[in-house]
Parts: sequence; structure tokens; C-alpha cells
Amino acid sequence: MSGLTKRSVVLAGHATSVALEPEFWEVLDRVAKSRGLSKAGLLAEIDAGRGRRPLASACRVLALEWARQGAD
Repeated sequence: MSGLTKRSVVLAGHATSVALEPEFWEVLDRVAKSRGLSKAGLLAEIDAGRGRRPLASACRVLALEWARQGAD
């Protein structure tokens, strides 16, 4: 797979979109399911805790951390 897939979401009352590689979306979909959240709910959690980090970067970091935990 290659290229970016863009998803739109409303975060903190503002419409925005996030573009990530499909591989990252696959991991984030699994994270959301494991937490009992919708994709939008997971993105809202990531957004709330990301500080000054760009949203797409925060999504990638969360996906990487989650994948690493599964590998341990």
C-alpha cells in the first residue's frame, strides 16, 4: 500500500481532516476497537492529549506505541 488516505472528523467543534498512510489507519482502527471507541472518538482522544504535536504525527506515534506493545 502507498499514498495517504484522508479522513474527516469534527474535533472540539471544528471540522478537520487527517491524512495518514493506510497502514497507520489499520492500526488505529484496531486501537479504537480495542478501546470500544469509534474512529472519531479515538481521534478526539489523540487530539486532546497531543499537546503541540501535529495531529497526524500524534496518530502515527500512538499507532507505533500500540504496535510495539503488541510485539512485546
